Amino acid sequence: MPTAIAVTGADMALPPQDERTLPAAVLQDLDRQPLEQALAAVQSLIDQHGHLIVVCSQAVSRDVDRRLHTIRSLLESDRIALFRPDLPPLGLAVLARQLRQLASCDLSPGVLASAGRLLTHYIHAGALLGSVARLDRVPVGLKSHAKSWVPGSQFGVLAHPEPQLVKIGPGAELAGPEFGTWMLVAKGQLQSDWVTATLAQSWSVQGLREAPLPAESPTWWGTGKLIEFAAYLPDLSVLYQLVTSVRQGVCHWCGIDVIGDRCVFCRATPPLVENQIPAG
Repeated sequence: MPTAIAVTGADMALPPQDERTLPAAVLQDLDRQPLEQALAAVQSLIDQHGHLIVVCSQAVSRDVDRRLHTIRSLLESDRIALFRPDLPPLGLAVLARQLRQLASCDLSPGVLASAGRLLTHYIHAGALLGSVARLDRVPVGLKSHAKSWVPGSQFGVLAHPEPQLVKIGPGAELAGPEFGTWMLVAKGQLQSDWVTATLAQSWSVQGLREAPLPAESPTWWGTGKLIEFAAYLPDLSVLYQLVTSVRQGVCHWCGIDVIGDRCVFCRATPPLVENQIPAG
């Protein structure tokens, strides 16, 4: 069975991108159900799939985060990877779907888990905000804070891969990807066509889709008056080529195949090699 990709809410399990996209395992209400029930659900996934990658937003409650680490600790399993990249919720949902696409391929669990960090570099995630007064994920200057109190002000914000912030007006632009992407849009309590018309056109997106706004988005962005967006690579063949073109190695601690310098399952980093001074 392919490696299981799990998310912490049903709104993070986007519809399939293609016919090969595997379903997401939804670990719903982890902090509300009895620990024994949560343990049994995760153990069942491991029994069925061998390895489990949990893609989790940094905006989840502390209780959910604590429960995930408790489950991993109690099961004493190095087959559970907890992956929490610094992406806004919609971008994270896109990343989870890309991993679900790749899970259908001949990638080992360690390489698949490592691919998450690689693919984050190709996701451009941001939002159109009605206020930046409570935005603490992206640097906000004093002038922008002051302008956010002006009725009707809107701000275009890119959180990843490089932070950007502009006040919406004539000529306002956000630097976008230099490769072909699709765009996913999730609308909150803000009325505007700037994202779907102006931004999508300036970025020359090749496809545009809408999704419900993730429940964690208002917390992440500091306001419910937003329209969240994420530009991404949709094609499985491109994703697979990106991942397989990177040199693979073996984790020195658990022995699993990985790409990059950190094993997502056991969290080990390569041992430091001290420079030896020749005797003489």
